[in-house]
Amino acid sequence: MGSEALVHVFLVSFPGQGHVNPLLRLGKRLASRGLLVTFSTPESIGKEMRKASNITDEPTPVGDGYIRFEFFEDGWAENEPRRQDLDQYLPQLELVGKQLLPKMLQKHAENDRPVSCLINNPFIPWVSDVADSLNLPSAMLWVQSAACFSAYYHYYHNLVPFPSESQMEITVQLPNMPLLKHDEIPSFLYPTTPYPFLRRAIMGQYKNLTKPFCVLMDTFEELERDVIEYMCRYCPIKAVGPLFKNPEAAGKGSGAVKGDFMKADDSIIGWLDDKEAASVVYISFGSVVYLKQEQVDEIAEGILRAGVSFLWVMKPPHKDSGFELLVLPEGFLDKAGDKGRVVQWSPQEQVLAHPSVACFVTHCGWNSTMEALTSGMPVVAFPQWGDQVTDAKYLVDVFKVGIRMCRGEAEDRVIPRDEVEKCLREATSGPVAAEMKANASKWKEAAEEAVAEGGSSDRNLQAFVDEVRRRSLGIALKSIPALVE
Repeated sequence: MGSEALVHVFLVSFPGQGHVNPLLRLGKRLASRGLLVTFSTPESIGKEMRKASNITDEPTPVGDGYIRFEFFEDGWAENEPRRQDLDQYLPQLELVGKQLLPKMLQKHAENDRPVSCLINNPFIPWVSDVADSLNLPSAMLWVQSAACFSAYYHYYHNLVPFPSESQMEITVQLPNMPLLKHDEIPSFLYPTTPYPFLRRAIMGQYKNLTKPFCVLMDTFEELERDVIEYMCRYCPIKAVGPLFKNPEAAGKGSGAVKGDFMKADDSIIGWLDDKEAASVVYISFGSVVYLKQEQVDEIAEGILRAGVSFLWVMKPPHKDSGFELLVLPEGFLDKAGDKGRVVQWSPQEQVLAHPSVACFVTHCGWNSTMEALTSGMPVVAFPQWGDQVTDAKYLVDVFKVGIRMCRGEAEDRVIPRDEVEKCLREATSGPVAAEMKANASKWKEAAEEAVAEGGSSDRNLQAFVDEVRRRSLGIALKSIPALVE
């Protein structure tokens, strides 16, 4: 069956690596179930994806369906530094997107590929306005935890007290969740957050939450059952994660479709192959966290003192970000010798699944959190801001797969080398390491069951696909009034 005859869903992503990855993974899962999926995001990112991930303009077969890419211009020059300022960029993206998206969808309708459903991720809630104006169903993929979703929801609707100018350090009790200290709630909700623009960006989605017929989440029921069940009272949630585990598309074209903005170093896996089992510490702070130079120096010294093998990802900052390029202490790599590798970007999914890796020093972003849990990988939590501090709380105290190295940016301290050393030793050998590994292995098994045939996420995803097909039939009937009369 050609791609023309398939039900067509259109995905629009905010142009950030942590948003593109889960939405593209969802796209592959939907395509593998026999849908035609178009993935769209601004051309500024499309260019990087084409270069790093060999993306073509032809629909790529995935499972029983196809995935294709269609990027759009956001109206700003390629080297526009204002893209780095969300307060300026988000309104620009909305302005252009609301004009361009209907035209793109119109063209598909004219080419006999009408779109049956629009799906967006956070930061661009206007996509559901466009769907509304065209009488199209829309859904949203939430790319953080259900716990954070609940925290933002309760904050937006003023349902429980949160820290305020007058009461900075209150603890927050949300339904079916552990008590959160003031520095464990998503930090954008904190009155003194340096990122109020991110709070505004996230809150935009809650203003529009009545429009999507379904909120898909990159989590799974076994992991966050109580919170998901509670939040289902307020909106239609379906947990469909972990999205990076894709059982049905293994070897069916899915692997060829990737969304990385940077090419990973191909030699990393070979290097890991030569290391002993559970001997390497993997260190990565994601695509947007930048540490102070002083902190990098302390981590480097702590690693040397712990005497562990390590793979450290140090992504260079964006040229317009205003961040300095971080450097390693002089002589660090010589001292480390073959025990250490420092790279700009890594194939994280493969690294976390590698038997040589003992633990993951992570900023606790949700993508990394899900990848660690579902690879059975213990973590050393090094959160900085946003949902990372909440994820760290869960990794350490609820899922019990991690130890804490810091409490986040609000703590405002450099973690000294002796603490770094102590954490690395504890996470790589001894009773604590063994316990974390046992717990991580349980979560890995639960995640695999959730996405396997008949598992909770598998059923939820199928129910979503069935609903999209049902609604697309309704759209088709409306557009043929003669048949209905």
